[in-house]
Order: sequence, then structure tokens, then C-alpha cells
Amino acid sequence: MIPQTTKSTYWQGVRAGAPFVLVMVPFALLFGVVASEAGFSLVETLAFSTLVVAGAAQFTAVQLLSEHAPTAIVCVTALAVNLRMAMYSASLTPHLGRASLGQRALVAYLMVDQAYASAILAYERNPGWSLSQKLAFYFGAITPLMPPWLIFTVVGAVVGSAIPPEFALDFAVPITFLAMIAPMLRSVAHIVAALVAVAVSLGLAFIPYSIGVLIAGAVGMIAGAQVEVIMARRAEVRM
Repeated sequence: MIPQTTKSTYWQGVRAGAPFVLVMVPFALLFGVVASEAGFSLVETLAFSTLVVAGAAQFTAVQLLSEHAPTAIVCVTALAVNLRMAMYSASLTPHLGRASLGQRALVAYLMVDQAYASAILAYERNPGWSLSQKLAFYFGAITPLMPPWLIFTVVGAVVGSAIPPEFALDFAVPITFLAMIAPMLRSVAHIVAALVAVAVSLGLAFIPYSIGVLIAGAVGMIAGAQVEVIMARRAEVRM
């Protein structure tokens, strides 16, 4: 087997992240359109995407702002949506925790769902990678994603009203998350957590400001954790 270098793992990361461009472009276009329609200027829209770098939280915040939701609700909801980033960070700590403060800060800034999903799967498949190889892969995965996110955010804000509704750009949001989540549903606990969260979210769709989604996420995690506890007990009994 040919030994892998930092350069080779970087390009592996680029190849892993590249397919997500297919959904990143309409995702960014859609955000640009939504932000523009909500009254954001071009500079504000670009600054939002550059500073926040969190598509789901950005959509949530803009939607709530357009509904004239209280500022506290907007902030709390956006932060809650981004709590998954804390879980991402925790799962990456065993792999990247020994990196320098600057490197970890850059990884945190560039923490997006697609790069995380690509990286964590690669790390699990390659336990022998060094820290430098793991960092190279992560930065490689984010390389094809950030430029389209910023560029097409601007395009969406500028020409959003001219994009035909037949293009159905909003398909990019669910497709993106399905593409990331599906490979991770590898246990009964994962599947139960996902199904319970979906069911509760649909059942609480009547609650304003998308608060039902936050409740559904918490209930889903609790359900998944309980399934893991039950399965662990059964395994102990069998032993």
C-alpha cells in the first residue's frame, strides 16, 4: 500500500466535499433570495454568510426576522439550531484536539455540516491518519464549498427575483441534510432518534417560530439515548 501524505489526504478531502457543491449552489442562491426579500442589503447578506457560515441557522434567523419575531426568539432559535455544531466539535475532539489553537479556531469557523460529515466518516475509516493528515482532509473538504457559498449568496441576492419559481431552489435544503444524515444512520438508536424527531416535528408544526423543531430535536436525542441504554442492558444480560 502506498503511504498517504498530507497532500494526498487534502485532495481526498477535496474529492469528498466536491459533490456537495451540487446542493451548495442552490442552497446559497436560495439564501440570497430569502435575505433580499426580507429586506437585507447586498452587503448585509454577504456579511451574514461570511461571518455566520451556518446555512440552517441563517435561514431560521432570516425567516423569523421577516415574521417580526422578538429578537430574543431569533437569537435563541438560531443558537439552538446551531447547537449541533457543539456536538460536531465534541466528536472531532479525539481527532483534532491536539491541533494548535489557531488551527482549531479555523476548523471551528469553517465548521459546516458537509465538511464535518465527510471528515468524521474519513477519520473512522482511516484510524491510522496523523493529526496533520486529518487537518489536511478537513481543509480539503471545505475548499470546494466555501467559494460557491459566498459567490452564489451574492448571485441570489442580486438576481433572486429573476429566478423562475420552476427552478424550485428550496429543494436544496432537505436534499443537503438527507445526503449528510443518511450515511450516519448506522444503528437502531440513530434511526429511532431520526424517526422520533421527524414525527414530533410534524406533530408540533402548529407552534410558531419553529419552536416545535427545537423540541423535536431534544425529544429525538432522548429517544435515541434511551434505545442505546436498553440495547446495552440487553447485551449485558446475554453475556
